[in-house]
Amino acid sequence: MTSASPALPLSGLRVLDFSQFLAGPVAALRLCDLGAEVIKVERPQGGDLCRSMVVNDQRLDGDSLVFHTFNRGKKSVAADLKQPADLDRIRTLIASTDVMIHNFRPGVMERIGLDYETVRALNPRLVYGSVSGYGATGPWRDKPGQDLLVQALSGIAWLNGNAADGPVPTGFAMLDVATAGHLVQGILACLVRRGISGTGGLVEVDLMSAALDMTFEQLTCFLNDGETPPRRHAQGNANPYQPAPYGLYHAADGWMALAMCPLAKLAELLDAPQIADFPQSDAFTRLDEIKSVVGDVLKTRPRQHWLDILEAAGIWCAPVLDWPAFTQTDGFAALDPLQTIRTHSGATARTTRCPIRIDGQTLRNPASAPVLGADTDTFLTP
Repeated sequence: MTSASPALPLSGLRVLDFSQFLAGPVAALRLCDLGAEVIKVERPQGGDLCRSMVVNDQRLDGDSLVFHTFNRGKKSVAADLKQPADLDRIRTLIASTDVMIHNFRPGVMERIGLDYETVRALNPRLVYGSVSGYGATGPWRDKPGQDLLVQALSGIAWLNGNAADGPVPTGFAMLDVATAGHLVQGILACLVRRGISGTGGLVEVDLMSAALDMTFEQLTCFLNDGETPPRRHAQGNANPYQPAPYGLYHAADGWMALAMCPLAKLAELLDAPQIADFPQSDAFTRLDEIKSVVGDVLKTRPRQHWLDILEAAGIWCAPVLDWPAFTQTDGFAALDPLQTIRTHSGATARTTRCPIRIDGQTLRNPASAPVLGADTDTFLTP
């Protein structure tokens, strides 16, 4: 974005981000990408714990590189919320704020005196966003709300992998990112309502609800199938409730994905009459047998041979790419999905950009995450 670019949709809005780690900061990042001024409120000693959560032994100007990826473009004030003077200054800042986000465990903000009911009295127009692991009530409310732990509890790990595997979690923080998206949706909805009514609102999201929402298709199948556990496929499992041939297969020289396809059509295209021996009605009841036969056929020729045949016939299929291969594709280049961020000292790192376009404009912000407390004097006057 340049100075000549039109104002972004959230320009003029102020967001206070009290959250740490992933879900809350990612939500605040998206609001920042869309034009809001986002101010991180951090502890004077060490700041957001994610500053020191180093992944893959990568740092940028002393902070974790991943901290920069989802706190880029924000500002930072350092305040000890246990100190009355600092807390008073934060309350003054809240009075001029449009959105406030936190992901403290249930009860913490009430003890500090920054819970929704208290804050609403300071600023009735405020939209207050709260992130938790398991909601504000119930026996799990005080459990640590961490992505892998919620995947483990929610049953997601038993949807991935093949039948002979143990539980398989996803290789990224899927639920944190999904929860961040839910929070942004709720905040934007309340901001729209505020434009009509003049009053703010409370938005509450949690990782477990995100897990249930993300698996709504599979969980609905379970709930309406006598609560029979999902049966992962013996090979190429991609969705335990999809019929054969849906899944991943190894061709002679690499992996490929094959989505929905009538068995008779597949038999014709692959020149494999043995597949046609299975009636379409067997696609669910004998799916492991069918997938084994399909897999044996696909192993006989190179991947591109099969993709050329199937794609020409309108069959949904694709190569399974790793990142070195994916980032060299024309499709990756056409998206132009990366940007370079630069710290105050001039250090740089490549990362992703905002995935949203506004009025045809691709949104980029080269600013890295802020230095801890860099903006304290600007926003917290003694």
